[in-house]
Amino acid sequence: MNAVLTRMTSTPVRRHFLCAVLGVVVVVLALESLSTFRQSQLTSVAYLAIAAGGLTVLTGLSGQLSLGHGAFMAVGAYTAALMLRAQDSGWSVPLVLLAATVVTGIVGVVVGVAAARLHGPYLAGATLALAVAVPGLALYFKDYLGGEQGLVVPAPKVPGPIDDVMYFITGNELGGTKFVAYVSWILLVVVFFLLANVSASRIGRRWRAVRDDEVAAELAGINLGRARILAFVVSSACAGAAGAVLAMSARIAAPSGFTLTLSLTLLSAVVIGGLGTLSGALIGAALLTYIPPVVTNLGLDAGLSSLQSAELAPLVTGIFTVLVILFAPLGLTGTYRKWRLTRNITRKGER
Repeated sequence: MNAVLTRMTSTPVRRHFLCAVLGVVVVVLALESLSTFRQSQLTSVAYLAIAAGGLTVLTGLSGQLSLGHGAFMAVGAYTAALMLRAQDSGWSVPLVLLAATVVTGIVGVVVGVAAARLHGPYLAGATLALAVAVPGLALYFKDYLGGEQGLVVPAPKVPGPIDDVMYFITGNELGGTKFVAYVSWILLVVVFFLLANVSASRIGRRWRAVRDDEVAAELAGINLGRARILAFVVSSACAGAAGAVLAMSARIAAPSGFTLTLSLTLLSAVVIGGLGTLSGALIGAALLTYIPPVVTNLGLDAGLSSLQSAELAPLVTGIFTVLVILFAPLGLTGTYRKWRLTRNITRKGER
């Protein structure tokens, strides 16, 4: 048994594949035992984690700070909305997700070429302007993108064969909300599997070299501009896929859903969970999804009005983020890893 397990985890790709398979099993067990409301919450966790995973690769591995990833999610959401509204053309969900990813990746190439020439606060300012400007395009092209009201997104149809297979496996029918939840989490597993392998590959090592020392990386023969552009494309493509899932879940793509707040939420998820770690992106996304409703309910139980309880949620979230920065500057995942490494070294020293 130990020999089989060792063989299955002998390479990073095999370890990541094993984690992906276990992740799919956990997703099936969780979604089949939760209510429709909880399934929709898990969908929110999934699309935030997908976008945050791409952002943590961009910022944590290549060292590029982006404040505009909400704009890339908007591109993916509107692409998915336009395709899903053309139901007569027979677009399937995988094609919609692929199209949203590719279109956003192309936009990422354009932005990445400009971003490769910028550093530090200049890059942050440029992406911040992007986050403010892109939602406004829906107002300018209101005849095609719906203006301030946005585009109503039809619920994606559940393919008959998939519904039959899931009923055979679980004994439950695959409703619309559950189907979107499955799509979001399977997409999350696939994206994290790919990002983990890229991070462990030669490309990931190049990104780390550029982040740590640009001069040394250039002397080693690494093309700095190409490395930065590739990181931006990968990160923006992840945000586009997340935006497509968001459109399917919310059933609408409107400028109000892709404000600067969304971009800052993604950055907060990365900071809270741990910069440069995919598990940290997932933890941060989960915390930022569940903290606001929990705080709101506690406020209502304490006798506050609905408005006061709603205003209390972002306050508590902000305080929590500040506390994490102060007492766990590496994020929750990074701080835990550091503590575990220190403990192991201390134990070895005592022997």
